[in-house]
Amino acid sequence: MADNNNHNNKHSEEQDEEENDTEQSILIRSSNSSPSHRRSAFHITNPISNYAARGCVNKRYLFAILLPFVLLVVYFTTDLKSLFVRSSLSASNYEDVSRMREAELTAMSLLQNQQLRLIKLLNDTSFVNHSAYLNSALLSQISLNKQIQHALLSSHQLGNVVGDGNDGNETDSRYFGACRKVDVRFAERRSIEWKPRADKYLFAICVSGQMSNHLICLEKHMFFAAVLDRVLVIPSLKVDYDFSHVLDVEHINKCLGRKVVVTFDEFAEAKKNHLHIDKFICYVSLPTPCFVDDDHLKKLKGLGVSFNKLDTPWDENVKKPTVRTIHDVTAKFSSNDDVLAIGDVFFADVEREWVMQPGGPIAHKCKTLIEPSRLIMLTAQRFIQTFLGEGFTALHFRRHGFLKFCNAKKPSCFFPVPQAADCITRVVERANTPVIYLSTDAAESETSLLQSLVILNGKAVPLIKRPARNSAEKWDALLYRHGLQDDSQVEAMLDKTICALSSVFIGSSGSTFTEDILRLRKDWGSASECDEYLCEGEQPNFIAEDE
Repeated sequence: MADNNNHNNKHSEEQDEEENDTEQSILIRSSNSSPSHRRSAFHITNPISNYAARGCVNKRYLFAILLPFVLLVVYFTTDLKSLFVRSSLSASNYEDVSRMREAELTAMSLLQNQQLRLIKLLNDTSFVNHSAYLNSALLSQISLNKQIQHALLSSHQLGNVVGDGNDGNETDSRYFGACRKVDVRFAERRSIEWKPRADKYLFAICVSGQMSNHLICLEKHMFFAAVLDRVLVIPSLKVDYDFSHVLDVEHINKCLGRKVVVTFDEFAEAKKNHLHIDKFICYVSLPTPCFVDDDHLKKLKGLGVSFNKLDTPWDENVKKPTVRTIHDVTAKFSSNDDVLAIGDVFFADVEREWVMQPGGPIAHKCKTLIEPSRLIMLTAQRFIQTFLGEGFTALHFRRHGFLKFCNAKKPSCFFPVPQAADCITRVVERANTPVIYLSTDAAESETSLLQSLVILNGKAVPLIKRPARNSAEKWDALLYRHGLQDDSQVEAMLDKTICALSSVFIGSSGSTFTEDILRLRKDWGSASECDEYLCEGEQPNFIAEDE
């Protein structure tokens, strides 16, 4: 898993997203009004002026933020050293030293009171939600406040007593809730029962983009199958990815307590190898019926699957998806035929809020239906235990092929490395995590520069990538034991899983790889209020001209 080969393979699924991400990201981002699938709403243009315009920044906020600087000037312009030297030489100055120490302790008390007020301001929802800039400024002032307290206490030889977790003034964001977990409210989830007729099948077909796109397509197929009371047939590895390597198909059946999905081989056995799609009703009509090409149809025939002509009940263009309801689906796709196919539904915009809610639209007893296999989950946990620990920020830093794709969007989503580093540092400071897990397809030249620029409190925050295979390390032994070590899709799913288990996640806007991670975080309950797209709310400070 050397860096160049590893990340090129691992993110090969992202190379073909350019044709599909724009539409899909619009569908997904439009659902962000739901608190369960939150993106940071903090970033706004000219936050100070906007906030002042609303009358929310007043003198007491400015005073709270500027007070540490006044204390710094007072403290460091006082000749403490000379006082202490004189006190050691002359007993007559003992009272002066005592007064100075009393003044220091008084300053400490004032700083602690200020710290509590700053934390109270930070937790004031009406104040915080207006501006990420002010939120970040408050955190910086709390951090500075803490450093001043350390400096004052050092003369008293009290050591590292500020923020030890026992004095009630701890400024760690885990205590004052700057990056709290999102309340996904599973109990309020709207769901549909999936009780398929045993002899009725929906034949899943997914062709757009790479693995992340196919997983989204498969998830939407499950919703269609539930609405139409059909068993879903998972595509064969001969025409699609080997889903058995990255997903536990039987997990889906266990979550519902009944047989709702079957593999292609199970379907072939049930049909006694008479593999015929009785009705091919295309959800998509443009640019091609069912959004399948001749090559895919030939592969289906190569499997022994026969079918009649493709029918299109309505005009549906993948570039301009029409918002549909469950009633539209039942009206157009209900059928008594045994085997039904509706083609690729990656771009389908049906019951968006329902489909995008935490846990998905289908009633089940698990956190999510489509999730990494048990082998991948255990491997991710072992990697985290080895290299990251409990609290870490994860970053999906998509770069390969992203410059042209992003610059075609308005605004662009491709940021210069120094600007990206600044955005990442702000999130890490708010999250208070010691390391960053880096999932990327970027070149070493970019990641090395990024590492040199992510600095917090004078120290570099380590960017950790999965290392090359080392027999002395056992965290990935399960994959090797099952012959999955060189599977690029397994590596990609492993990256998603590690990112989904992080304390805070920073994603790449427009990437379905990022969207699948956000789905897992939402469904697993690991989503944080600090999760966001890289430099969300900002525009690149430099954009190249078009070709």
